Amino acid sequence: MKSKMFLWIKNVCFLSLFVLLFSCASKKNVIYYQNIDTLNKGKSTNSYEVKIQPDDLLMIIVSAEDSEAVSPFNLKTYSVSSNSKLDVTRGQETIQTYLVDKNGDIDFPILGKIKIGGLTRTDALQLLQTKIGMYVKNPIINLRITNFKISLQGEVNVPGTYSIASERVTLIEALSMAKDLTIYGKRKNILIIREVNGEKSFNRVDITKSDFINSPFYYLAQNDVVYVEPNKTKVKSSAVGPNTSVIISAVSILVSLAVLIFK
Repeated sequence: MKSKMFLWIKNVCFLSLFVLLFSCASKKNVIYYQNIDTLNKGKSTNSYEVKIQPDDLLMIIVSAEDSEAVSPFNLKTYSVSSNSKLDVTRGQETIQTYLVDKNGDIDFPILGKIKIGGLTRTDALQLLQTKIGMYVKNPIINLRITNFKISLQGEVNVPGTYSIASERVTLIEALSMAKDLTIYGKRKNILIIREVNGEKSFNRVDITKSDFINSPFYYLAQNDVVYVEPNKTKVKSSAVGPNTSVIISAVSILVSLAVLIFK
C-alpha cells in the first residue's frame, strides 16, 4: 500500500515538474528589440508629424509686436463656477478653442471658414500665417491639439484612454504609460487601429523585432487604439475556469497529508 502511495506521489510530482518546464515561454516571445544591433545606426528614416482630423479640438493663439492688432484673432471665453455655501460666483478667462468639423473646417474670427483638416501641423501654421499676415505684420501662431488621446486595451497592466499633451507619442511610450504588457500579452502581434480621413486601417506590429522602430506605427496618431492580444497560455487558462487554483491547492494539501500519513 505504501509503495503504491509513494508511486502515486512520485507521478504527481513528475507531472507537475513536466508542466512547469514545458509551459515556460520562450524568450523569443518575451524580449523586446532582439535584433537592435543589426539596425542602421545612422539617422532614422522614420519621421512623423501629426495631421489634423475632424473632431480635433484646436487651441490657436496669435501674437505679434502689435498686441492690439491680434486681439480680434484671440477670442476669449469665460467658465463660471459658484460656491453656494459662500454665495460666491467666479469667472475664469480661457482661450477659445476651435472644433474641426466633419468637412475639416474651422470657423476662425475675421477669416471665416478655413479648411484645415488633413493638413500637418506645419502646413496648418503656414496657412494661418499667410491668411492672418494680410491683417497683421509678422504674426506668430501657436497651434495645439487639446484633445489628443490614445487608447490601450487587452493584455496591458493598466488599460485605458490616455491624454497626450505633446501630440507626439511612440508605441513604446504608450505601453509604458499602461505599465507595460502583462506576461500573457502577445508581443509579436500588437494591433493598432487607426482612422485617417474617415477610413480605418488595422495594422500589426512585432515589438520583439527592432525594425518596428522604422515603421509608420512607431509613432501613434490621434485616437489610435492599441490592442494587445492574450497568448495561448492565457487563452487556455481562461478555458479551464476560475476554480483551477483552488483545485491545485486542494491536491497539494492531499499530497502533503498522504506523505505525513504514510511516512
